[in-house]
This record gives sequence, structure tokens and C-alpha cells, in this order.
Amino acid sequence: MAHHDELIASDIHAYLRAQENKSYLRFITCGSVDDGKSTLIGRLLYDSKLIYEDQLATIEKDSKKSGTQGDKIDLALLVDGLAAEREQGITIDVAYRFFSTDKRKFIVADTPGHVQYTRNMATGASTADVAVLLIDARYGVQEQTRRHSFIASLLGIRHVVVAVNKMDLLDFDQRTFNDIDASFREFAADLGFDEITCIPMSALDGDNVITPSLNTNWYNGPTLLSYLESVDVETASLDAPFRLPVQWVNRPNLDFRGFSGTIASGKIAVGDDVIVSPSGKRSSVKEIVTFDGNRELARQDMAITLTLTDEIDISRGDVICKTDAPAEQADQFQAHVIWMSEQKLYPGREYLLKTTNKTVPARVSKLKHRVDINNFSEVSANTLDLNEIGTVTLSLSAPIAFDSYADNRATGAFILIDRQTHETIGAGMLDFSLRRAKNVVWQDQDVNKSARSDQKGQKPALLWFTGLSGSGKSTIANLVDKRLMDMGRHAYTLDGDNVRHGLNRDLNFSKADRIENIRRIGEVAKLMVDAGLITMASFISPYRAERQMARELLEVGEFIEIHVDTPLAVAEARDVKGLYARARAGEIKNFTGIDSEYEPPVDPEIVVDTVKMSAEEAADMVIEYLSDRGFFNVGGS
Repeated sequence: MAHHDELIASDIHAYLRAQENKSYLRFITCGSVDDGKSTLIGRLLYDSKLIYEDQLATIEKDSKKSGTQGDKIDLALLVDGLAAEREQGITIDVAYRFFSTDKRKFIVADTPGHVQYTRNMATGASTADVAVLLIDARYGVQEQTRRHSFIASLLGIRHVVVAVNKMDLLDFDQRTFNDIDASFREFAADLGFDEITCIPMSALDGDNVITPSLNTNWYNGPTLLSYLESVDVETASLDAPFRLPVQWVNRPNLDFRGFSGTIASGKIAVGDDVIVSPSGKRSSVKEIVTFDGNRELARQDMAITLTLTDEIDISRGDVICKTDAPAEQADQFQAHVIWMSEQKLYPGREYLLKTTNKTVPARVSKLKHRVDINNFSEVSANTLDLNEIGTVTLSLSAPIAFDSYADNRATGAFILIDRQTHETIGAGMLDFSLRRAKNVVWQDQDVNKSARSDQKGQKPALLWFTGLSGSGKSTIANLVDKRLMDMGRHAYTLDGDNVRHGLNRDLNFSKADRIENIRRIGEVAKLMVDAGLITMASFISPYRAERQMARELLEVGEFIEIHVDTPLAVAEARDVKGLYARARAGEIKNFTGIDSEYEPPVDPEIVVDTVKMSAEEAADMVIEYLSDRGFFNVGGS
């Protein structure tokens, strides 16, 4: 049994208090497909007597229907909850299970072994203290073994159990176990694990899972459960600097103002001096309020509300630290990223970065290299595919409080979110801030955009012409420029072909370089708008994400998207440069509309139908749009 029945029967309150004061251990099972991860967790639950009778009856019934163990009960079905998992006999999603023994409480994450679900494994590993890495004794260390080991190391797991499973199929051969033990230790020597413990076992029959096996009298190490009950993972986390990411400013009435969140690391006591990042404001702890009442001391993982002795400005997303060890601040980083999307990572594209309780726009400014999971070498790469791992440079729109992931897993971790779909597409670890981020600050100028606008008698704007090659973008933009000149307005045109002779001459037409092309143009156009100009940008700009990025660089109303809507057949017929013909012949790669996609605007300010409208009529429509919205009526002009 996992617990003392006598205490449950004689003093239920004492039993509950004992359970409440037990320590928690979070661990993950991982490894290659069909190594027995789900079976191992099922065995832990079964042998700990933590399965209800109705659950057991259901599993016995399902074992006959979709089990994989013949007449035996299929314990993997205890955690393979999805219908697809039971039908295929694999784990797809991350399954979390809770169980406890006399010594400890556990949360275990059963993660999938298939390569295509590596992102799910990374999700489970992100909060684990221990990794139980299963290896099929028949096959030894596999590619997925190496991948999961590297991810576990990258995500800060320092204690690893190598569960050499299915030893029963090899008659518990000691030489096989020793060879796998030596092979894994050699391969993992540079991964930074503090401890590697190898255990021979049979998850199916329970050998060395909870009780020592008579089949391995040559093995003198711990069983899996005895190791999990005794491994020390708490000391280091409590010694870490105090971090409280503020989730909520708690103000139920005029007499109370507290700052709520879950302690990410360290501990705090009433009277401790604190500093708030990024503001740098200081105070000291007046009260520590919890659901169960006020406390004198709080520690990692506790949900608390702090009240302070001084009224200082603190908002959601700020981080409260002790003054003796404040968090760093930066807006540029080197980081490791595990890519979790079937859409590739492209440097230059803007995403949302979320860390603790703060979300800011961020851009992968450079992909330094990809990691070859087989030998951990650094490989040159322009993009990252699903499940690939790379080292990148990140540029954020605003500074964040952080710690290096190696020092603090909570405040050094982040996720990347797609701005269009809001899907989580990457998980990352901050390595260190870049020196430049601390030294470069925005220089305020006495002559600002408003003054330049008044001087010119116009409101600045960015007219963004987008459409297929040959749609007539440049022609219309040129006509608008001439109309504005005739009206005495101050304008300039940025043309896609022209900028590739200078500013963007180092870029080709790959998707990554197209993204970088538009990023640079967006930044240049922002400066021109700041100078008070009405700026035309004529670019195919095939991707919505980059057009949205350019829009968000400007104030509301300054970005005017003009979709020069021309069907592909019409654009090809107008092809005076012969580009479409060459693309059709395979002479030009990544040509928009042929072998590279174009994402038309969803809700542009202006749509030009060039089949029904001449270029002159389109230019007149743009000028009328600007006039009707007061772009020409500034400063009494």
C-alpha cells in the first residue's frame, strides 16, 4: 500500500495534514516510441494501489478490446486517454497523473515518443525536476533517446533515470544492461546532468519499479520508486533569488492594495526589502497574504499576495525581487528555441514573446545555427522546421525582466506566439542579454513628427501598395507621387526594384529574405513618416504578417494598405519583363504566384481593381481618400 491505512481510519485530520506537508516531485517519462512509458506509469499507479475499482474494471475491459498484452491487463491504457492513442497503441498528448506515497507526492507527465510529437515532450519537460528516460533493452540508445536527452538538458533537468526496460525479453542479461549504461553515459557526458541513475526493469511485470526484482540479483541500485522518493530537487530552488511575477494588482477596496502571483523561485519574509523590475522602485514587505491567512514566510510555488510599506507603481507583468539579487533587464538576447510549428521559423518575422506574465512583440533577428541532434554539432541554417532546435538572436519591442534560464527556469523561459493565429509555435530558453541592448537608448529630439507635419501642412502617411508582380503597383504609386508633387505636397516613393540596388542588395528571393526585405522597408518608411512625408511603398509584400508588422510600426491611421488586385492571368499577360514566363520554365525560383504564395489583404483601406479601372483612375481614388480624411488640411493649409 502507498499509505498507512491505520492513520486514515484513526485520525483523518492528521492524515490530511501529513499529506499537505509532503514535498512535491514533478517528473517526466520520455524516450523512443513503444519503449513502455505509459505502461511504466500504469505499473506505478497499479502497484501503489491508487486505482479505483471501477477504473480497474474499465481498464480490464478495454484491455480485451484494444490492449497489446494478450491476456494480461494493459496498464498503458491508464494514461493513454485519447481514443486515437488506444486505437494506435501510442501516446499522442501529454498525460499528467497525480499519485502519492508515504514519503512524497508526485505529478508525472507521460509524453509521446514519436518524433512528430516532440513539441509535446518539451511541454511536459518544461516543469519537470526529473526525467525518466526509457530505453528498450533490445535496441539501446536511439535517435529519439538522444533528442529527448538533449531537450531535457536544455530545459534544465539535472536528474535523469535511465530506465532500461523490457529486460524480461532478454532474460535480464547483465551485459546488455551494462553496455546500454556505458553507451548512454558516454553520449550524455557533455549534457550537464548532475546525476544519471540506470535501472534495469520490466515495466510490464513490475521488476525494479516499486520492489527489487529477484531476476536482477546482480543489480544493487535503487528501484524507480525509491529513487523518486529520495532524490533532492528542492534545495537549489529555495536557494535561488526571490522572483514574484505579478499576475494581478489586487485592489478590492480603498484600504487594500496588494500584488498577487505565484512565487517563481526563492522565498520571501515579512520585512524583506524588495525592488520592482523594470521600474526600479523599492519598498519592503508589509504582509504576505494567502488563501489560508497571513504568513511570515512564503516559498517557491506558493500563490501569495504581497502588500508593501510604500505606495509604488506596480503593474501586471512586473517582477518583484529582493534588493540583494534583482533580475536583469534587456530587450535583446541570445536564446535557444525549440520550434513547435509546421510553419517554418523565418528570421525577420515578428512574433509575440511571452515570459512569466508579460507579452511583448519580438523578432528573431538572426538564426545563428541549428543543432544536429545526433552529435550536437552546430549546423548553418536559414530556417527551423518542426521539432528542430536552434540558437537565435531575439530583439524585443520593450525590455523585460529576466534571468538566464541556466539560473532560473521560471524567469528564463519563454514561448513564441504567432501574431495571426495566436498559436504557440516555439518554446525557448534565454541564454544571456546582448551588451548592445543595455547601451542603446532612444534619443529624443526637439523637432518631432508633429512639428514637421505642421511645417509641411500635411499629415504623414505610409501608402502601402501590395499585389502580384505586374499588377501595376509601381505605375499607380508613381502617378500618386506626381499628383502630390503637383499639389505642392511632400512625398517620396520606395520601390521594390529600386531598394534592391542598394539597401537590400544583399537579399535574394527566398522566403526568409523576403521577410527581411519588408522588415527593413517598414523601418525605413517609419523614419520617412516621422519626417512628415507622405510615403509610397510599392512592394509585392506577399505575407500578411510582414504587412501587419509594418502597420504596427506606425500610429493608428498612418498606414494605408492598398491592394492592387489583379488576377494572375492578367498579370502574366502584362508581363513586359518576361518574368512569369521564366518562372513557368523553372528559370526563376520562389516567384510569387507561381511557386511562392501570395496572401491577399483581408481588410485593406483601398482596393484597386485594375481590370475595371485605369492607373490614372486608381491614382485619383488614392488622392481622394487622402483628401477626404484630412491629410492635406494641417496647420491652416
